[in-house]
Amino acid sequence: MEKIYTELKQIVGSQFVSNRPEELFIYSRDMGTMPPANPDFVVMPDSTAEVQKVVLLANREGMPVVPMGAGLVLSGLTRALKGGIIMDMKRMNRILQVNEISRYAVVQAGASEGMLQAYLKRNHPALKHSVPDAPPIATIAGNVLIHGSGHLSQTGGFHSEMLNGLEVVLPTGEIVTTGSCSASPYWFSRAPLPDLCGLFIGWAGTTGVVTKLAVKLYPDRPFNDARVFITEGVESVPDIIHRLTGTLLAEDITVTVGYMFGRTRIFPMVLINYGADSKQELYWKKNIIRASVKKYLDEKTGAFVPTPPGAKTDMLKAPNPELTRAADERKGGGFEYVGAIMPIELLGNAFTLGVQVAEKFSINTLMGARVVGGHCMMFSYTYSFNRAVEAEVALAGKALHETNRLVLDLGGIPWKAEAPAQKEIIKRMDPNTFELMNRLRAALDPKGILNPGNWEVDE
Repeated sequence: MEKIYTELKQIVGSQFVSNRPEELFIYSRDMGTMPPANPDFVVMPDSTAEVQKVVLLANREGMPVVPMGAGLVLSGLTRALKGGIIMDMKRMNRILQVNEISRYAVVQAGASEGMLQAYLKRNHPALKHSVPDAPPIATIAGNVLIHGSGHLSQTGGFHSEMLNGLEVVLPTGEIVTTGSCSASPYWFSRAPLPDLCGLFIGWAGTTGVVTKLAVKLYPDRPFNDARVFITEGVESVPDIIHRLTGTLLAEDITVTVGYMFGRTRIFPMVLINYGADSKQELYWKKNIIRASVKKYLDEKTGAFVPTPPGAKTDMLKAPNPELTRAADERKGGGFEYVGAIMPIELLGNAFTLGVQVAEKFSINTLMGARVVGGHCMMFSYTYSFNRAVEAEVALAGKALHETNRLVLDLGGIPWKAEAPAQKEIIKRMDPNTFELMNRLRAALDPKGILNPGNWEVDE
């Protein structure tokens, strides 16, 4: 181990490698409920060449490597389940290129959402990217690779669908590129080549270490508005979403379907965000959006509600600060949620499921959904807890596992699933699909060094 430590210092510099207990402690966990798992080393590379050297060292020694962005995934995907090296990518945070005409940005894997957002506002104010409802330090690469979503997902789909290409260090040390950049100096698209980006998306870092990526950018409209539509019950919300998405005008559609605090509930609220290049266009869009739900207005079973200026300002922010407040409701730094990807028509069933879990465990949960491309949604069940109180951590963990199981029964799939939830998914998965996953991993990572313990079943 001393020999490996010496070699890591030679690769990244003594300031950027550690085996000190207090630093390994920090990297052993995240804010979710998964138990800690200690790494042997933490390294912070500054270049693709340094990543490659660390991976080659780990491959030679048969030592696990766990790639990490900001460590905000909440489901413990960046824990070193079998020890080894956690590779913190934060030093590789450069914005490498912005193409205004073809609307894409090329960034290093440690570049954060906030960095790109600030860079675009400063240098390319007519462009923006899809921002998730996460702290600004969340990395762009991390969110793309877990199929994240954000404030332009009604327009562009999952963030993985906004990906144009990757640079990746394979577990065996080779550096590969995927997408148009593999055959062209431009990072404009994944088409028309065989789409190899999927070998690294959704795999929890078990197939390669992403070092660079290109993401799509979108027009940043000078005029923006947000409207809130409420209805009496969740059963009508899927049809309301269907009507709103049919206009093809909204950039983002989110739903708050219930807040269980003791036994208190609020009406389902649908938030619609949209932008325009002029006040006239904004007014025109407002009228079309209103017309799409005229049935509910005429029946007086739904209505647009006025919003105070301060509240509307928050609604137009990306990320939305309200979610941060909800995450800190119990204080103590504990926050966990199940983000279930499922068809829009299951929204009512998903809400009923959340109420069932809340009542079973006497736990508060804020439930909501983000519509993705008008074709599906990410329905979330959030559980905040005080990390200093073991009973609260255990209760949130039980609620989490129960929610994952019920979501799968319903026909949804837990998003960025922690290792126990991965095993539940594998149980329901077509066995030939899982066998194909194993064959692909074995081909890419014959020694099984990249984030072992994920997408695996116990022997």
